Amino acid sequence: MKRLVSLLILAAAVLLVPAGPAVAAPPVAYSNPIANQRADTHVWKHTDGYYYMTATVPEYDRIVLRRATTVQGLAGASETVIWRKHASGEMSANIWAPEIHFIDGRWYVYFTAGRADDRFRIRMYVLESSSANPLTGAWTERGRIVTAWDTFSLDETTFVHNGVRYLAWAQQEPGVATNSNLYLARMSNPWTITGTPVRLAVPTLAWETRGYAVNEGPAVIVRNGRVFMTYSASATDANYCLGLLTASATANLLSASSWTKSPNPVFVSNAATGQHGPGHNSFTVAEDGQSDLIVYHDRNYRDISGDPLNDPNRRTRVQKFYWNADGAPNFGIPIPDGLHPVRLRSHNVPDRYLRHWEFRARLDPNVTALADSQFRIVPGLAGGGSVSLESTNYPGSYLRHRNNEAWVDRADGTALFNADASFQRRSGLADAAGVSFESVNFPGRYLRHVNYLLRLETATDALSRGDATFHLE
Repeated sequence: MKRLVSLLILAAAVLLVPAGPAVAAPPVAYSNPIANQRADTHVWKHTDGYYYMTATVPEYDRIVLRRATTVQGLAGASETVIWRKHASGEMSANIWAPEIHFIDGRWYVYFTAGRADDRFRIRMYVLESSSANPLTGAWTERGRIVTAWDTFSLDETTFVHNGVRYLAWAQQEPGVATNSNLYLARMSNPWTITGTPVRLAVPTLAWETRGYAVNEGPAVIVRNGRVFMTYSASATDANYCLGLLTASATANLLSASSWTKSPNPVFVSNAATGQHGPGHNSFTVAEDGQSDLIVYHDRNYRDISGDPLNDPNRRTRVQKFYWNADGAPNFGIPIPDGLHPVRLRSHNVPDRYLRHWEFRARLDPNVTALADSQFRIVPGLAGGGSVSLESTNYPGSYLRHRNNEAWVDRADGTALFNADASFQRRSGLADAAGVSFESVNFPGRYLRHVNYLLRLETATDALSRGDATFHLE
């Protein structure tokens, strides 16, 4: 009966995946980066079957669009310039952070711009197109978004919640000693705010004030009865990171007290994976509509010579993120460049995932240290069509067996290690939709869990075959 109840719960979770999966969706097969020298990237998945992508170009002089039917396809898609900066006056310098949205049958691009004679007189602007294809249609300038103060303002985004359209943005407020804070207001049309804006967040924490006191780049996703707003903080070098604001989905979003700021950043630089300064994200979903994706930029080096704004090498990256048992998003760490990792969920204990704990491989539920449970399935170190499972947070370390126990160890280049860390990928022994891993140097033995610890053993009965079967997510 207990197993039947568990299966019913699992089935219900699968049905609810688009609204916020309790059990994560199938794996994605992307390879990062998606685009070099493209920052502040925004991706819109449209009903016409295309993903539309726009981003800041390092020359800060134009707005570009590309589209593809897959996320990975954006990497090789041709790019179209849909608008160029003015020669002088408003919108003539520092063209930053475009976003593309489809609202009431029309396309809108939100962006920020300065002036050639005052580059940091940054304000927010909107373009509109009625064309079905925004790459080929004409664009109309709808002008500047007017706010309460004529001050430095940027990174506007729009979303609808409970039938109300909102604008979220960053701005420097007179009398507040910061570079930018986060604000929210209702909209009366796609280029006009109405009513009294609310200040949602001010950079006060240590990780928000490195280099500059910055809260900027808001992005919103609604799941699990809550509204989550990520934002970027600190200078745009390796200190750049993501914070998180959370409100109940039934709360008054225009009340600052409805929002709670996470005390720690939720996405930061990671030296082990070679990713620095992740930030200014957007959200989209995978092609099957099931996996939630975070799109962001970072650099693959830490040290920058001069002003980070003059460094052109921010890259667009995409990765799947997951949801903790408490319903909060878990972004993990910026994954290494190259093939996207997977998670391995136990077939017969479906709330548990393969992870390493002090480098011992085991099964745990609710792995909030997400990267401990992420592995890249790469060509086997021993060759022969085998595969190896490379740790995400310890690149160059692999799942291997020693003394019939499974550990995550650093590769040493020896033939013994290569064989211990190589497996033949088989259809799941208990479910062909899953996967099992048979040892290369001990044929007939499989990775399986025993009392939730991973071992290398034979799988000769129904229990052991279930223990040796995993589902990729």
